[in-house]
Amino acid sequence: MKKILLVDDNEHDRMLYRRLLRKQAEHQEFQIFEADSGDAARAQFTAHCPDCVLLDYNLPDTDGLELLAELKLLAPTDTLCVVMITGGGSEALAVKALNNGALDYLVKQHFDHELLFKTVMHAIEKNEWRQHVAQHHRQLQAVNQQLARTNRDLDNFVYAASHDLRQPVNNLRGLFDELQRSATFDDPEQATILRMVDASLHALSTTISDLASVVQVARPSGEQTTEPVALADLTADVLQTLHPQLQAVQADIQTDFADLPELEYVRGNLRTILLNLLTNAVKYRHPERAPQVALRTRLVANQPVLEVQDNGLGMDLERHGPELFQLFRRFHPHAGEGTGVGLFLVNRLVQAHGGRIEVESEEGQGTTFRVHLRG
Repeated sequence: MKKILLVDDNEHDRMLYRRLLRKQAEHQEFQIFEADSGDAARAQFTAHCPDCVLLDYNLPDTDGLELLAELKLLAPTDTLCVVMITGGGSEALAVKALNNGALDYLVKQHFDHELLFKTVMHAIEKNEWRQHVAQHHRQLQAVNQQLARTNRDLDNFVYAASHDLRQPVNNLRGLFDELQRSATFDDPEQATILRMVDASLHALSTTISDLASVVQVARPSGEQTTEPVALADLTADVLQTLHPQLQAVQADIQTDFADLPELEYVRGNLRTILLNLLTNAVKYRHPERAPQVALRTRLVANQPVLEVQDNGLGMDLERHGPELFQLFRRFHPHAGEGTGVGLFLVNRLVQAHGGRIEVESEEGQGTTFRVHLRG
């Protein structure tokens, strides 16, 4: 049973509203309360928490808009259901009531029992739906907060684990190097076994370092400030870092920054993005040709875009696309060393700045990463 509060100083009008509403008893039974003033309305509202208030604008001690504002203070946020009743020719007043929180309005002498019933029920249903959405939103917020806490705990665990494991691995590396230097073995497989142990130690050390890098992206130290970054200078720095790898495979890196020679970004983050994309382009090169990589920047819909295009192995995006930016996923395990962290880091950094990444790829032909750096 829905509770209705009738607020009107005219007893005959209240009687009319009661009669019109009770004509709908076969559809919906109402429990009706009445008030002939603002003071009485506040008391009845507090006592009964009605599902809907039919509120006349003209009252002896206040007006409908003022009472509407007061009732909003008595009700939880976005739970007040009010239908304002105005006189004829008061469309501006009705609009003001809607803007101030009323869910609907009726004009005196211009409605019958059917319109009154439909208006009241529509307002009640709208209010109930609004509360349902608000509750769902609160639940989502609680879940998101819990997920955020869980992610922070996981990041802290990974950071601590990677930090604590680094020293034992370094000790193992030192012992292994000493073993290689001083020990002798009467085993024809000695060289093979030592190479396998060396490769396993290297992979373990790389994985631990990459785990630390992943967490470091999620918990940057201090305030990250953007600055104008000259793409040519930044690329020269990255290419210098990669010089041994590029020289070893005779990689050809072509750049074109004519459309966008400089952009505003966190320099360290942009360097990490560029370094990982270029490293991947070289690492996953095609075995039958030297790597050719085109690096360019441009504006698309007034947003900066960084594009890295290679002629490497490529990939099947229909098969691997959904997993492309997941942690520790590799799609060419035979093609060089790696832990599958690079693209995860790139995507995380780009998304942290409100950007996104588009990928085009064809197996055996190459891949293009199109990084929309913002928006």
